[in-house]
Amino acid sequence: MVLKNFLNLKYFFPEMKETISFKDNKINLISKKNFLKLSGSGKTLLQKEFDEINYEIIKRDNSYIFDTNFDISNNPIQIKFLNFKNSNKAKTSLSLKGKFNKDQNLSFDKISFLNDKNIIEIDDLKFDQNYKISDLNYASIKIVDEFDRKNQLSINQKKNYYNISGKNFNASILVDDLITKENDQNQNLFSNNLNLRLDINEVLISKNHVIKNLNGDISFEKNNVNKANLKGSFSKNENISFTVIKKNDQKVTTFFSDKAEPFIKKFEFIKGFDGGSLDFYSVESGNISNSQIKLYDFKLKEVPALTKILTLASLQGIADLLSGEGIRFDDFEMKFQNKKNLITINEVYAIGPAISILMEGYIEKDNLISLRGTLVPATTINKAIGSIPILGEILVGKKTGEGVFGVSFKIKGPPKKTETTVNPIKTLTPRFITRTLEKIKKN
Repeated sequence: MVLKNFLNLKYFFPEMKETISFKDNKINLISKKNFLKLSGSGKTLLQKEFDEINYEIIKRDNSYIFDTNFDISNNPIQIKFLNFKNSNKAKTSLSLKGKFNKDQNLSFDKISFLNDKNIIEIDDLKFDQNYKISDLNYASIKIVDEFDRKNQLSINQKKNYYNISGKNFNASILVDDLITKENDQNQNLFSNNLNLRLDINEVLISKNHVIKNLNGDISFEKNNVNKANLKGSFSKNENISFTVIKKNDQKVTTFFSDKAEPFIKKFEFIKGFDGGSLDFYSVESGNISNSQIKLYDFKLKEVPALTKILTLASLQGIADLLSGEGIRFDDFEMKFQNKKNLITINEVYAIGPAISILMEGYIEKDNLISLRGTLVPATTINKAIGSIPILGEILVGKKTGEGVFGVSFKIKGPPKKTETTVNPIKTLTPRFITRTLEKIKKN
C-alpha cells in the first residue's frame, strides 16, 4: 500500500520520500457512519529503508486522531539546531500521539524520542498549515550530539514567552549561522514571533570556548533577532554581552566579548587567530546597516591574502613571522555598510609592532571581491612620524630604522580566485599618518 506524504519533515528526516509505503502489515478496520478506526503493525517506508511501525488511527467527522510508534534502525534522523544525528547502530524509538484536521492543522499531545541514552519529550506541540511550529507547551531535551557534547535543556511556555533553562547546550551551529547570516527562511521552524528567556549554566560556542551562566531575553521576528539583552562570562574577569534595541525605524546592535577568538575563527579566510577582545556596533535602517568592529591586542597567522602581499612586497621576514608565531596587532578597526548582497568597506585600519594596514573596498556576495590599501612596516611609520618637527620626537623619539618604505596593494576577483598586485610607495598619505597619530595618541 502506498499513500501520498503530506508531511514536510525533511528537516528531521533528510531522505524523506514523497510517498509512504507499507509492507507486511496486519490491519484491523472498523467502519461506521462518520467514524473509522484503523489499527495495525508491520513495516513502513518513509525514507530509503523500511522501519517497523504500529499504529491506531481514528477518523471522526473531519478529524484524525493518531497514536503511532516507529522503531527506526537504518534511516537517518537529524535535529540540526541541536547538532544531533542518530547513529546507525542505535535503534531509535519514536512515539507520536496527536490529531490532524481538514484544515491541515497538525498537533501532538505527546512526542517521545529515545535513541540509546538520548531522550526528548515534548507536550502539546502544534503546527500551522505550512508545518511551522505555532505553539509549544513543554519540552525536555537530554542528548549527546554528534560532537559528543551534552545538551540538557527544558522549555516551558509562560504567558508571553518561552523559558529555556538547563545545564548544557551546544550552540556552535547557531553561532555559525548568526555570524555568516545563513538564516534560511526554509529552516525557520516557527510560524510566530518568538520571545525567549534564557538561563543556561554552560553554552558551548566553539570547540574550546564555553560561556558560563548565560542569561537574559531575546526576541525573534520573521527569523531575525528583533530585541535582545544577554549576558554571560568565560571566567571571573572575561565577560560577554549582546544587546539589540529598536529605536524608531532603526535597530541598534551591540556585541562585546573579552574573548574574540571563538567568533573570529568562524571566518574561513582566517586560519590562525589568537587572543584579543571584540567590540561590535551596528545601526540598521531598512535594508541598510552601518557597522563598526574593533579588535584589541591579538595575533594573526596563516592569512593567505596577507602572506601573499608581504611576499610580493619582498617583506619575507614579516611573511615568515606570519606563517610562524604570528604577527601581533594592537588595534584593528573596520567601518563597513551592508546593503543586500553588497558589503562596502569604508575603512580598515590595523596597527601593530611589525606592520600597519589601511584598506577600503567592497565585496559582492558570491560574486566579486575588490579591495585596495596600503601596508607599511613599523620602521617606516617611525621614520615618517619621527620626521615631523617637535611632534615626531615627542611621539616616537629619534628613531630612524631601516627597510622598505611600504607598498600599495589591490585584491580583486571572484571569491577563491582573487588576484593580488603590489606597488612600492615613496610617501605616506596624510590620511595614513593622521590615522596612525590618532592611534598613538590614544595609547
